Amino acid sequence: MGAGADTREPHRQFKVSRVLLLAAAAALAQEPGPELIREVAAKASEFAAARNHYTYRQTVLFQELDLRGGEVGRYREVRDIIFSPQQERTEVVVGRPLLNLKNLRLTEEDFRDIREVKPFVLTREELPRYQVKFQGREAMDEQDCLVWELKPRQILDGQRLYEGRIWVSERDRQIIRAEGRPVPQIHRLKGENLFPHFTTVYRPIDGQYWFPVRTLADDTLYFRSGPQRVRLVLRYDDYKRFTSQSDVKYR
Repeated sequence: MGAGADTREPHRQFKVSRVLLLAAAAALAQEPGPELIREVAAKASEFAAARNHYTYRQTVLFQELDLRGGEVGRYREVRDIIFSPQQERTEVVVGRPLLNLKNLRLTEEDFRDIREVKPFVLTREELPRYQVKFQGREAMDEQDCLVWELKPRQILDGQRLYEGRIWVSERDRQIIRAEGRPVPQIHRLKGENLFPHFTTVYRPIDGQYWFPVRTLADDTLYFRSGPQRVRLVLRYDDYKRFTSQSDVKYR
């Protein structure tokens, strides 16, 4: 027998390998299966249907900024999402929008994103459009959350979709935060249409549904003509459930 041989080394390596295998198995056991994201989408479908029965005020503030963060130009608009006397859901502009942009113009895609992408909801209908990858568990806004990354499987002509992450409350199975950007970014020979990274925060309304309450963006868009820093603040205030006995007021 050679001097100095350590017969304990193979046993030590086996123990280390076994620990690593157990850790990997535990991680796999904690990763939710596809049925959980389908449950989240089902909850989101309920949320989307419920929100269609609420009135609220939507305020949009879009700012062009210089390199130091000072305002160069702005667009501000306030809309009340209400129900008409015929109980049809409609939007009413409050006052006159303030338009004082110097370098940019808001496009049809920008307004679509305000309506459809920034208050993001992953419904049953939307779920098949996305590749969904579980990212782990994380505490967010005092909630234990499951985190998924979403990427569109494909983007058809004219579609506006979302790319980013969602934080889902483990307790309520509802989205409480979304961080990402609208896609696609649009590049044409005659110009570009670029969209900032944003964060949308959701809060419980009437103790049931997590509705969007704020969307915030502060990003630099790199146009061929040069970089432009922009800031967006989108607020959803004064949620009220509409009933046939509700008193609808036009402002």
